[in-house]
Amino acid sequence: MRTGKCLRETKETDISAELCLDGGEVEISTGIGFFDHMLNAFATHGGFGLKLRVKGDLNVDGHHTVEDTGIVLGKALSEALADKGGIARYGSFMLPMDESLAWAAVDVSGRPFLVFNAKFTEEKIGDYNTCLTSEFFRALCFNAGITLHLKVEYGCNAHHMTEALFKAAAHALRQAVAPREGLLSTKGTL
Repeated sequence: MRTGKCLRETKETDISAELCLDGGEVEISTGIGFFDHMLNAFATHGGFGLKLRVKGDLNVDGHHTVEDTGIVLGKALSEALADKGGIARYGSFMLPMDESLAWAAVDVSGRPFLVFNAKFTEEKIGDYNTCLTSEFFRALCFNAGITLHLKVEYGCNAHHMTEALFKAAAHALRQAVAPREGLLSTKGTL
């Protein structure tokens, strides 16, 4: 089983994550209902096992909680991928969510980068600030060592737009981490 764990405690957050790329239980608690919903969708659509416990300074706002969750999940993903050998490396997926359409493309390259193109129609979804979506994915990318391109082509409901991004990213990542012989690199290394 390809697994990764990460514990991170700061003055702002206390987070533990266990990630299994080959499936398993999904138990998520961040204190932000909509964010829990997105992470559950991410794990489910990625076919990942994910146990995630987050305590953050929500009395300030959700920024530290969401960004630090991306950091911890990215580190767990990096550990689960080890040397990145034996995976398909690339994945892409286009996902409709009612009136919204989003796509994701990922390269598990060891070179972290995020291209994020989404203009949300609402600033908040419940207690979740939509601007934190890019913060989460940026932290995930830079700590996992992946390149990720995300785009909402169109949509008018921020809930649908955000959920389409999380699900598209999950499907693309599931493709990229699928087992494959050898290391997919003309250089022989990532």
